[in-house]
Order: sequence, then structure tokens, then C-alpha cells
Amino acid sequence: MTETISPDYLVIGAGAMGMAFVDTLISDKEATVAIVDRYSRPGGHWTLAYPFVTLHQPSDVYGVNSRQLGAEKIDQVGYNKGLAEVATGDEIVAYYTKVLNTTLLPSGRVTYYPLHNYTGDGEFQSIATGKMFSVGPNTRIVDSTYVKVTVPSMSPPLYEVSENANLVTPNALATLKRPYGAYTIIGAGKTAVDSCSWLLAQNIDPKDISWIMPRDSWFIERAILQPPEATPNPEQLLEEKADAIMGSKTSQEMFHRMEQLGHAHRLDKRIEPTMFRHAIVTKAEFEEVKKVKNIIRQGRVKRVDTDKVTLEKGTYTPVPDTLFIDCTAPGLGNVPPVPVFRGRNITIQNIKFFQPTFSAALIGHVEASFDDENLKNTLCDPFPYTREPADYPTTLLASMKNRLKWMEEPKVSEWCAKSRLDFPVMGPPPRDPEKAAAFNASIEQQIRGLCDHLEQMAKNDAASVA
Repeated sequence: MTETISPDYLVIGAGAMGMAFVDTLISDKEATVAIVDRYSRPGGHWTLAYPFVTLHQPSDVYGVNSRQLGAEKIDQVGYNKGLAEVATGDEIVAYYTKVLNTTLLPSGRVTYYPLHNYTGDGEFQSIATGKMFSVGPNTRIVDSTYVKVTVPSMSPPLYEVSENANLVTPNALATLKRPYGAYTIIGAGKTAVDSCSWLLAQNIDPKDISWIMPRDSWFIERAILQPPEATPNPEQLLEEKADAIMGSKTSQEMFHRMEQLGHAHRLDKRIEPTMFRHAIVTKAEFEEVKKVKNIIRQGRVKRVDTDKVTLEKGTYTPVPDTLFIDCTAPGLGNVPPVPVFRGRNITIQNIKFFQPTFSAALIGHVEASFDDENLKNTLCDPFPYTREPADYPTTLLASMKNRLKWMEEPKVSEWCAKSRLDFPVMGPPPRDPEKAAAFNASIEQQIRGLCDHLEQMAKNDAASVA
């Protein structure tokens, strides 16, 4: 028998974006919410990520708007030494449990359905009991899972693996039972960098590590994405960022300028990267993984056997008793943007450049503050995540155009100014009060100039491949 419930909102997913949306929604509006989640605890993909995972970005600008993540400290040890703290996976999962149990549920307006699968059309089912639930016709349905964040432990690899091959996800590295003859990392993104760093930290000889890299990638330096208190010289950083973007005609030239300034990294300067997923690293971390010299660039893996690895562009014989570590999960899904607001449906997506929890929180604020659907969609214009270097200018352009719309709407502008999740749009202002005032007064003009330049850069990129 199906039980019918009638909350104002049914939110699918208790991950980072779902939690950020609900937190702001109930702060700004007297609404009731039911959260349905297939996992047993809040946190989404963080509950399944490898034990040594950390945030890419500072904890200061991640999570929900109403609760600080971390202690606003500067890390004293490790690859992130000297920079604003980045939360570990365990800290993030604990944080979301606190948000649920001390903010959302005590409000009396949020109910939580863990271990329930959303089956469509406003219906969901308990995984444990099989009981069905449905929502009434006036309930708005909010999909916070549309961008489909995927980590290696959530799905098998797309390539074939023989029964006898030793292949694991990064999760298994923390519980190794014995040494292996060699270690091979499969994948080219941040998960692969993390796994490589972890192996090296366990004193595995770099000569015993191979790295199958289907494509080379650009990585962003974390030191340029710091809050004001962790930015030693804001004025210099502003000048360098302006030089890298405004002084470049194409995205390729921009990345090369960023590299010269230490704002971006690639593994091998002889190879032009064709991938950019906005993965964030530190110089110390990247210098460490460069110790691994056996990089295999023969395309994607097609099959792994104990005595042969088959790739798109060839085969090779691995060292006997190799442990393969699969790091090929896409992370952020490659889904097309759709309108955020469509009738009773709300589809949470990215509306600010690589700030997913801010994006979700702002969507919650817009939903709570406005009734007109066209206006809400104008304020929340989604765009896809980057996949290749040429996506950088087009994605940043979309984000900056959204920012201009937020600045023109007083309610949104005021909310952004108070939001702890909103990383400074043009970076930390100068420390000198007079210079800071002049800088802040010119932000709109700066953004418009940046948009004009990014539009031309995107045209130049398109012409270069035509």
C-alpha cells in the first residue's frame, strides 16, 4: 500500500547540493521538505569516496550557508601547508550529519527518508521494507542528483577486467594486506593524483608505479583560490590573473600564461593537455607526483589481464603481481543544462563557476524569494562543467553573465554579499582600504570588460579549430 505525503518540496538526494538547497530554502521560507536519499546517511558521494580524499577548494566556501565547515584555520602540515584548510572526507560526512541533526530536522519542517530510492513521478520506495510513498500534486519535486557525481566505488570501470587481475578502487588502498610487485594507476584526473600521492606517501618507490594517462590535463593551483586572510599579496594576484586572461587571445595562450605564473600545472610541458575538469592541486603535491616517470599514453584502457594491458593504441606487459587502481570515474557528469525551474520541477545545477554548493544554495534563495518562473530561470541560468581547456572561457563567461544579473536584483545581491559560500567574484580585494574601496566600486565594470574579452577568446578558440 502506498502512503501519500504532502510536503511543499520533495528533494531527491541528501548530497552536497541537496543539503545546500534545503538549508537555504527553510531559512528563507516557511516551507516543509521531505528529503529522499538512497544512502543511509547524508553526504552523497562523500559517503563512498576513498578515505584519503579532501576538498579541492578551501572549506570556507563549501557546505551549507548556515554552518561553517572547518575552523577557518591555515593548514600547518602536508601538501596544503600554508593554505586555508581543506576538509577531509570524514570531516565532510560528519559535517552533513550535524547539519541534518542540528539544523534541518530540529526545524520541525524537514523529514528525512534514508535508504529510499526515488522511482519517478513523485514516488519513492524504501530499500529496507519495500514500502512505497508518493507526494501530492502540490508538492514541488527537486532533483539534486542531475549532475550525477560519480566516484570510482560507485560503478565498475568501463573496460574489461580478467578474473585474475588485481584491480581495486582507491578505497581499497587504505586497507592493503600485503605489498604488490608494482602499482598502476588508471586515469588522469584528481583522483589519480590523490592515489599517486598516497602511494608515494607510503614510501612506494616511484619506479614501482606506472600511470596510465589517456589524456593529459591542466590543473589549477590552489594557492590562487584562497580567502583574503590566506592570500599574501592580493594586489599582485589580481594583476597576475588579469595578465593571464586579459593578455591572452586563446584559451591555450591563457593556460600557458597561467603556467608561467604558477597558477596552473601540467605533468609534462612537452605535451599540450586536452582535458580540463578544474581539478585543483598545490605545487607541492604536483611536484611529488612528477616523481612517477613511467607514464603510459596509449589512449583509454580496453582490457586488463594479469599479463597484458590492452589500450586503444597498443598493448604492454605489466610487472607480475601488479595492483591496478581504477581512477576513471568521471566525477562530474557530462549532462546538458536544462531549465532549473519547470512547473513543479526544480533541477539543481551549476550556476556559478565551480561552486556547486553556492549554486544550490542560491537556487534555494531564488525559489524562496520569487514567484515568476521566467525571472527565476533568468537568475539561475545553468551551464555544464568544463571538460577541455577551451571550455574555460565559455564557462567563466556564463558564470560572469549570471553574476551581472544577480548584481541587478537587490534581493539576490544582498543575499550574495552575506553568503559565506560566495567566493569573491574577482578574487580578494587589496588590503589597503582606499584601494579596496576603489576595487569594489569597479567590480561591475571589471566583470563587463572580462565578459567582452571572454566572448572574443571563445570566438578565437572556435576559429582555431574550424
